[in-house]
Amino acid sequence: MSKEKIALVTGGSRGLGEDMAINLAKKGLHVLLTYHSNKDEADKTVNEVEKIGQKAYALQLDVADNQSFDAFADEVKKVIDSHFGASKIDFLINNAGIGINALISETTEEQFDTLVDIHFKGAFFLTQKLLPILADGGGIVNISSGLARFSFPGYSVYGSMKAAIEALTRYQAKELGVRQIRSNVVAPGAVETDFGGGTNKNDEAKRTAISNFTALGRVGIPSDIGGVVAFLCTDDAKWINAQRIEVSGGMMV
Repeated sequence: MSKEKIALVTGGSRGLGEDMAINLAKKGLHVLLTYHSNKDEADKTVNEVEKIGQKAYALQLDVADNQSFDAFADEVKKVIDSHFGASKIDFLINNAGIGINALISETTEEQFDTLVDIHFKGAFFLTQKLLPILADGGGIVNISSGLARFSFPGYSVYGSMKAAIEALTRYQAKELGVRQIRSNVVAPGAVETDFGGGTNKNDEAKRTAISNFTALGRVGIPSDIGGVVAFLCTDDAKWINAQRIEVSGGMMV
């Protein structure tokens, strides 16, 4: 790459976000990552990126608190200037999220609002606030889920928010094309992380079921996902725009 580029990964301290950060570094990008509350985990990811030879920095962010985004954007400006010697970020990966499993008949308004705030409203307005410092010719990668395509009981709100993110991605691609900014979606299938209580790691019955309806016959692991996100942040992907890439091993095909 002619210019050293910077990617901002929300929720980059653990799980899928950590693997994204590491793979971005392997592609030669510097990484600015956010964490919600666990600074120690974030610092470990920073160290892993630095071992690869790239610069990294961690900032605290609650993506559910859109009132904090102006201050966060100001903090990003300061950090990319002082730590990376830059005035812009090149890629934004909207990854931070939580999982709440509740049937439609049992979902509370509080649960609904929490998922909306984190998975749609947060991603929408954080991107809006960061657009002035997102470089022309850069890109956005929004993280969706296989649950926007197929359905399992208990994920109606989560899946609906991810479907909304997929629609938003196409609008971002349309509106930001004038600045040569690309926007794409990566939709992971079932991955063994601590997400949603960690059942994809710890529930053997669930793991067996997932394996049985996945063409490649296993549950996903974080390293299945990060490389795809990193690829979208390279010049090799410069003509990929407004696309949904499902990374699920062939779930429910």
